[in-house]
Amino acid sequence: MTNSLNLNVSGLPKSATLAINERYKELLGKGRNVYNFGLGQSPFPVPEPMRQSLMDNAHQKDYLPVEGLPELREAIAQYHSRVNDSSYTADQVLVGPGSKELMFLVQLVYYGDLVIPTPSWVSYAPQARIIGRHVHWLPTRGRDRWMLSAETLDAHCREDPDRPRLAILNYPSNPTGATLRPEELEELADVARKYEVVLLSDEIYGELHHEGEHVSIARHYRRGTIISGGISKWCGAGGWRLGYFLFPQLQGKLLRTLAVAASETFTSTSAPIQYAAISAFGGDPRIDAYLRKCRHILKMLGRYTVEVLDAAGARIPRPEGAFYLFPDFSRHRESLESQGIESGRALCEHLLERTGVAALPGEAFGCAAPDLSARMAYVDFDGARALEGYDEFTFRDRNDEDDFVEAFCPRVVEGVRRVAEEVGTWV
Repeated sequence: MTNSLNLNVSGLPKSATLAINERYKELLGKGRNVYNFGLGQSPFPVPEPMRQSLMDNAHQKDYLPVEGLPELREAIAQYHSRVNDSSYTADQVLVGPGSKELMFLVQLVYYGDLVIPTPSWVSYAPQARIIGRHVHWLPTRGRDRWMLSAETLDAHCREDPDRPRLAILNYPSNPTGATLRPEELEELADVARKYEVVLLSDEIYGELHHEGEHVSIARHYRRGTIISGGISKWCGAGGWRLGYFLFPQLQGKLLRTLAVAASETFTSTSAPIQYAAISAFGGDPRIDAYLRKCRHILKMLGRYTVEVLDAAGARIPRPEGAFYLFPDFSRHRESLESQGIESGRALCEHLLERTGVAALPGEAFGCAAPDLSARMAYVDFDGARALEGYDEFTFRDRNDEDDFVEAFCPRVVEGVRRVAEEVGTWV
């Protein structure tokens, strides 16, 4: 009976982020003091206007159009028209139960190779494997903040210039927290335009750019860019499961084909959630204030944690957005190998056992198994309490920022210090 299983699926492990969260809960249940740096879930509460709107719309029970609630699609289009200094319409938006589902469907209906940089989010490649798509991993370098360069993309496309490709860019990045800068976006857009690459621009963390200065590559390559977004990260609403794609006008056929696939799979996204999400995109000043606080808290915490780990000897770029660190411990390879630690997976198991910090190995994000890298999500703190405390603080200098982090993010502080202490023994 088991011989009839689809081997593309049966050979895959469970999603690494979900697996580490289950392991974290298992160890907690056994009484272990574990620091959750594994699952990248926003620590902040859903903004009050959205919570109130959800309560007001709890009675909504009808199936909505497969493309999404018209009012929500219009709100999303207007939002991107504002932030991208362009003009979008509601008929360019497709809403789904999380952007993850839409990413799966676009690979299902678009014939072409999947191109992703190393490292990349854990589910891009497994989705392609389930569908049977070929995956091309493109290398990145630490000195480039692990971001894909235009030269690397051009070299790959040059080998077979007419081949259809879907390239995924994620910035600010999961797993590194780095982002693409304006000049890098322009250069990548030029290459994509040259080879007619379809770009899937995963901007789920865009509103969590620490300076509030996220720029979409769609500004430079609008006709070939699909923007992927949602409310899971910047609105703290991961469990609400609502994402969207924003298509260029020239890709209207792809949107309609995707909608057909959606109609035969998820049918439509939860009605109350769609009504509640409208307020996320309307420019409510309360949500703007919420975002300013979230960004500053994550920026302070990112700087603090990087400085602690850097002083201990980890190579680590400072995050520019989101809530991730991607330390590289390769300079300690000799010491680690003497302890039998020869892979990122073994490294993370060692850290969990010795420090109680749950992290994910770089190989879960497409890095080679021997790479001694890890993704750490600095989210193990009470986001509601941090937001409340933020208004009572005066931030004059770095000392004030450190005082805030230590007062309102103590588990992150303790966890990263434990890792630093452990790294200090690798001599």
